[in-house]
Amino acid sequence: MKRKLNWLSMLAFSFMLVGCAGNTDEKENTASSEVKGEAAKEHESQQEHDHDHEHQHESDEEQKEIYNGYFKDEQVQDRPLSDWAGDWQSVYPYLQDGTLDEVFEHKASQDSSKSFEEFKNYYEIGYKTTTDRIVIEDNFVTFYDHGHAHKGEYKYDGFEILTYEKGNRGVRFIFKHVGDEKGVPAYIQFSDHIIAPQKSGHYHIYWGDDREALLKEVTNWPTYYPSQLDGHEIAHEMIAH
Repeated sequence: MKRKLNWLSMLAFSFMLVGCAGNTDEKENTASSEVKGEAAKEHESQQEHDHDHEHQHESDEEQKEIYNGYFKDEQVQDRPLSDWAGDWQSVYPYLQDGTLDEVFEHKASQDSSKSFEEFKNYYEIGYKTTTDRIVIEDNFVTFYDHGHAHKGEYKYDGFEILTYEKGNRGVRFIFKHVGDEKGVPAYIQFSDHIIAPQKSGHYHIYWGDDREALLKEVTNWPTYYPSQLDGHEIAHEMIAH
């Protein structure tokens, strides 16, 4: 009887060992599958990262080309006045007090076609204005000239694509005065190196009462940056571009 019990005990113990071995193999297989799964996920994530990085690089290159004036007509889209909403200051006073000299020194170091003085004279003509501040809110534009505020309501009047002497191009986004306010221009035209809806970081602006004549103005382009920036911050932004 004891022999029979011993035999049964040994048989049961053998089944337990087989079961444990099976569980161990199963755990090892599961662990191996998990490792392979994690490796596959990591590889997939790296591929997505590489793709996103490549796409971003292409996008940056395209934006650089657009900024420099090289784009297709079909890329240009209408833009709302809200793209230029905010409180803006003229950069002309910073040219006059010498704050922007480092910008012209940088340009001269990068482009031997003009000296520091020549660059400064060029921008002296370009930036010149007596309107030291512009505030744009909703459909209204307020011009501050010699301490006097002139506010007018404006409506979008389309865009025009211009080709410059160098072969590059620019886009003027045009707004027409539609209110009965006095002392404001009939037309304003924005140019900011952007050709589709996007919040502007700075802009050149042209204003007057003759829409077509303004399109021919390419030497004087008063330039505005956010009013919260100081002169040195503006200079550094200019150098970065």
